Amino acid sequence: MFDMHSWPDRRLLDLLKLEIPIIQAPMAGSDSVALTRNVSSTGALGSLACALLSPDDVREAVRAIRHKMTCPFNLNFFCHTMEAPDTTAIENWKNFLRPHYERLGLDIETVGESRLRLPFNGEMCEVVEEVRPDVVSFHFGLPAPDLIERLKRRDIKILSSATSVQEAKWLESRGCDAIIAQGIEAGGHRAMFLETNVATQVGLFALLPQVVDAVSVPVIAAGGIADARGVVAAFTLGASGVQLGTAYLFCPEAKVAPLYRRALEEASHHGTALTNLFSGRPARSILNRFLFGSGPMSGAPPAFPYAATLVAPLRAASEKAGSPDYMQLWAGQAAGLVKSMPADQFTRQLAADVLAVLHAR
Repeated sequence: MFDMHSWPDRRLLDLLKLEIPIIQAPMAGSDSVALTRNVSSTGALGSLACALLSPDDVREAVRAIRHKMTCPFNLNFFCHTMEAPDTTAIENWKNFLRPHYERLGLDIETVGESRLRLPFNGEMCEVVEEVRPDVVSFHFGLPAPDLIERLKRRDIKILSSATSVQEAKWLESRGCDAIIAQGIEAGGHRAMFLETNVATQVGLFALLPQVVDAVSVPVIAAGGIADARGVVAAFTLGASGVQLGTAYLFCPEAKVAPLYRRALEEASHHGTALTNLFSGRPARSILNRFLFGSGPMSGAPPAFPYAATLVAPLRAASEKAGSPDYMQLWAGQAAGLVKSMPADQFTRQLAADVLAVLHAR
């Protein structure tokens, strides 16, 4: 185990009862119970994304995470509003996607309902109160204040992500125990909830010190961090901890399809872009034919999460054909820095590398 007093800032360690100030980012559809367990077992914080899970799924996952393990872990939820698109919006989206369906020999008129990412609600709050994880994190803001209060009464620590100083101050004022400053380099969905313009989003190392100066709670740096250099830089700019997502996708415990894994390994050659074509909200993905051909940002998709229903058949057909052309390939801008190794080994090695740099100063 690592000496807890070796780190330059103990606030996050003390708050979350950790030994290593590293958080494995929740990644819906790609993380796993095994990934969560193996990261948490090191004294860092493993996370499990729950936006695609049912209440019973969450109960079962927590039982599996806790099997012969008492370390802290994090459950993550989305906080979006469900605004069903009207008929016109759906038809516009169909017309946009129809050429892609025809290219793959699919009929867009036969697409049925699909499982949607659902926001945190009263039913899920009851489950969380029941299983009592050490930490709950949110994306796209926070749920209703009464739900936050219910979690706090169970002594559950609350985290959420901010993409601007304005969002960070809003989160602190509504009870967040620590704030994740998400730079534009990060893979997956932007956490934007007060901000609406992707073009104004800020890089991590410009955002981080401004958030640190604006709030009194610990700040966790996220976006473009994949090795010890990035972690040390984040600490230098005032972070109390770091959150890594893309780096953990390279671990064997991540549920990553072979085509996706190959795309991650080649990400530095193909690059990434923010796109709303997969879900209706901006998210960073590896560039592929779909994004190149359509332009990564478009006014055609209906509101999140409804856009995903009509994209799902394209994704499935593309993967079945052995092509990444229409696959959703979430990744951050630092994927080219990562090497594949088991999650516990990666976490311990990263922590050791960071401490070596810090103590060499």
